[in-house]
Formats: sequence, structure tokens, C-alpha cells
Amino acid sequence: MYCRDCGEKLALRFLENEGLVPYCPRCEKFKFPFFPVAVSMVVVNRAENRIMLAKHVGDEDYKLFAGYIKKGESAEKAIPRELKEETALGAVKWKYLGSRYHEAKDILMLGFLVTAEEGELRLGEEIAEAHWSTYEEAKEIIRKNSTAEYFLGLALQELGRKK
Repeated sequence: MYCRDCGEKLALRFLENEGLVPYCPRCEKFKFPFFPVAVSMVVVNRAENRIMLAKHVGDEDYKLFAGYIKKGESAEKAIPRELKEETALGAVKWKYLGSRYHEAKDILMLGFLVTAEEGELRLGEEIAEAHWSTYEEAKEIIRKNSTAEYFLGLALQELGRKK
């Protein structure tokens, strides 16, 4: 690991209440590692009776829509941008559900329940297929014990409270 400011090799040094943290001897500062963050979206229609799932290019599993939060961007800005890029649909409203570390990509996922506008789907280059599913269909086809299943469960709890 090297310092992102000066390029010096970092050494682990003990920091009270934090444990071992990378430290730059040239800058004389602790350098906490950057951690990528992404939004994960359970996309529902306005009637909130369908969930849109997608297959990414080269992947067989159905997943939720997701995307990295860009530098300088908030999660609230990433949601409509990502949904528009991947489906050409606008995000009408969204609600934060929770977060979860996603080990497969070494990122922190922020989960949202997102209501999409009605309209024609035009899939972005990363998406091979997308379709609307019932709640039951979504529970069946989402990969078990996945981050997508976790956020789907949170969304279904939230949607159940609203009925």
C-alpha cells in the first residue's frame, strides 16, 4: 500500500480506538483506505405491485439494479442517474433501506426502494435483460443468500408496512 498523496510506502501503525491503520512516514499522517460505495435499488412500479429485475451481460443470475457512487456525487444523485443509464426510466421517489458490505466486489452497498416512472424500457449496455416480476417471482429467482436477496427482503418488509 502506498500513500495516495505522496507515493511513500505506508506502514501499519497503532491508532487509539482504531487499531492498526496505514500511516505515511513522509506526510506524518494516518491514511485511512478509500472504500468504494454503491447504491443497490429494488425498483418497483408506481402501483408497487411489481419489481424489476435484471440480468447483466455475461451473468446468468437475476439481480437488482446497482451502480457505483461517483466521486463528488451523493447516493441521492446516483439513484436516478443509474436507473436512467440502465433502463431509460426516471426515478420518481426512493427510500433508504439499509446498508451491507458486499464481499464479492469489496464495496459497501446502500440499499434503496426506488419507484420508477412508467415507460418503455431501453436497456443500457451493461444490462442483457430486464423485466417486471411479482413479489413472489422476485423471491424465487433472486440468488439465495446474496446481497440482492437481503435488500429484496428489506424492501418487501417496507412495502408490506405500507399496505
